[in-house]
Amino acid sequence: MTGRWEELFDAPQPTAYPGESPETALAVVTLTRAAKDVIEGAFTPLWVRGEISDFKSHRNGHWYFSLRDAEARVRCVMWRGDVQSAPTRPADGLLVTAFGQMTVYTNGGDLQLRVTRLGAEGDGLWRKALEETLARLRSDGLLEEGRKRALPRLPKVVAVVTSPDGAALQDIRAVAARRFGAVQLVLVPAKVQGDGTADELVRAMDQIARWGGADVVIIGRGGGAREDLWAFNDERVARAVAACAVPVISAVGHEVDTTVVDLVADLRAATPSAAAEAAVPDRDALVQELLALRGRLTSATARALQRRRQMVSGVGGRFAAGARGLAALERARLRAFGQAMATHSRRVLLRRQTRVESLRPILTAFPVAQLAPRRGELAALAGRLDALSPLATLGRGYAVARSLEGQAMASVTQFLPGQPFDVLVADGAVRATTIARRSGAPLDAVTGLREGVSDDV
Repeated sequence: MTGRWEELFDAPQPTAYPGESPETALAVVTLTRAAKDVIEGAFTPLWVRGEISDFKSHRNGHWYFSLRDAEARVRCVMWRGDVQSAPTRPADGLLVTAFGQMTVYTNGGDLQLRVTRLGAEGDGLWRKALEETLARLRSDGLLEEGRKRALPRLPKVVAVVTSPDGAALQDIRAVAARRFGAVQLVLVPAKVQGDGTADELVRAMDQIARWGGADVVIIGRGGGAREDLWAFNDERVARAVAACAVPVISAVGHEVDTTVVDLVADLRAATPSAAAEAAVPDRDALVQELLALRGRLTSATARALQRRRQMVSGVGGRFAAGARGLAALERARLRAFGQAMATHSRRVLLRRQTRVESLRPILTAFPVAQLAPRRGELAALAGRLDALSPLATLGRGYAVARSLEGQAMASVTQFLPGQPFDVLVADGAVRATTIARRSGAPLDAVTGLREGVSDDV
């Protein structure tokens, strides 16, 4: 016996053992700790079967419940770190198997089973977890058949999410090489069994999304027990598959096994080999299909050409006949139009000639009547212009001085000493030079010049 009892009995023994008398009474905590050591020493971790009752989930993540049968009950606790391994939250009345350590809760003195693993008697717990996951996925529309996409006809790259050491990968490689070796297989390794499998599968799908180089994805593994395949029922994995940008083929287990990933994938294959058959086209079948299509295309082209020749021949004959008839019709229309135009032109010309002849007397008499009074007015105007003309003034004995540039010189100030200028008289012009000049009244200025008095002296 170990623990608290060793502390009690290995110590120097008093005259009475602990708790024998009021003087040696034990503290409550000492008693509960000793009881805990006794219980944990007496029981190794074990499996217990019972019905869930009084289930409570604490806000800190711990689970508290009881296991009972027809005759007894034991309190249980499952710490938050162990809760994550459970398929789902159990419900009252569910028959389960719990693995844990019998112990005593020292603060309360209660006997309890500290549970670390929780399973179901039968498939109740697993079925409940699966139903809850499917209900959430169905409410988001991820199980609808209408959202599933067709596989690409000729993929270049197929991404494979599986274990690098599993038989599934070898089966996929063998089938792909046999069907079409030019298709590239890219392995995205992930665990497919055991703790952390769901996390690795989600990481692999995220890696494919970031890469963006795959045309289709195969995710799966070979067959196994329900516990082995349970990661493919994980809601996070299912949502990662549904969110993939390219079609996904699920190849999980054998044909009798169906997982949540099978339901959200674009195609469910019974085995990894069947998934490779669906993803990778058969090269020989493609070649035969291409040959058949080429033959059909050749035959269809020949038939189409023959029909076109017949159509062109028929259309050509009809076009030639139609063209001849149209040409004849146009010639007749042109002749009729020419005759009509000639007749019309003669009629218009005759009407114009008649009109001109009727207007000729009027046009002849009109200018004579209009010009007679105008001749008298013109003669009077000519007389007035002649009286005002500078030339008439010159004829009366006057002269006009002009500069060599042709400007009239009417002021003494315009005549500079030694400056040449022209003098216009009635019958010609005289070139002169300024010798002297005198301002004032013209007659007085002339007298002054004769006497030798000028403005420049």
